Amino acid sequence: QVQLVESGGGLVQPVGSLRLSCAASGIVFSTYDMGWYRQAPGKQRELVATISRGSRTNFADSVKGRFTISRDNAKNRVYLQMNSLKPEDTAVYYCNANGLRNYWGQGTQVTVSS
Repeated sequence: QVQLVESGGGLVQPVGSLRLSCAASGIVFSTYDMGWYRQAPGKQRELVATISRGSRTNFADSVKGRFTISRDNAKNRVYLQMNSLKPEDTAVYYCNANGLRNYWGQGTQVTVSS
């Protein structure tokens, strides 16, 4: 059974930081491209950042220079370091594994508010 379990979300003040983590099981992690997506209330789910099997990264323009994505194949984990957070970053953040099949986690809430 494939599981993607996100953690690290929460409430943070503007310009603060959070680090999201996604633990994967049931897949050969190193063969999957991994990503983070987010969905704000009333909006469509959108790409935040991806990291390929070869660790090539891609970011949405809205988070470039503020967010970084990394992966640890030994631990089957992918991380999203979020700095200089803004209220508009408030959303549910989802982990995605894209390879032989496509899988999603359940999401973790990130709220940026003073």
